[in-house]
Amino acid sequence: MQTLTTKRSKQRERILQVLRKTRLHPTAEWVYERVREQMPHISLGTVYRNLNILKQQGKIRELDFGESSRRYDAFVDEHYHFVCLQCGQVKDLDVPPQEDLNERVRHAVPGTIQSHRLDFFGTCSECLLRD
Repeated sequence: MQTLTTKRSKQRERILQVLRKTRLHPTAEWVYERVREQMPHISLGTVYRNLNILKQQGKIRELDFGESSRRYDAFVDEHYHFVCLQCGQVKDLDVPPQEDLNERVRHAVPGTIQSHRLDFFGTCSECLLRD
């Protein structure tokens, strides 16, 4: 018998498809609205449960930028983000990850380092043009 996290689910597959087609780093509510267009009877709770399973499976990343809602990213390779403090937009940065950063800070960590996450915060060009 398959466990809940490995059992195939049409809803989970659709949620993953929606995430893979966007670079917006959406909230669960945004994903819910898109999935509901093709699966009108899906609930927000089902979307949250499946996002959590996809995260546990390593197929998506959950991002917390201190906002009221977490955001999700189907691009799971190491990469950095830029967060606009005015509009809240999150963008992937086309900057190679600093592979040596884990080693450079290893002496300061009383344990082991598997990875790091680096986010940049500021004002995006669209918001700068509006000011």
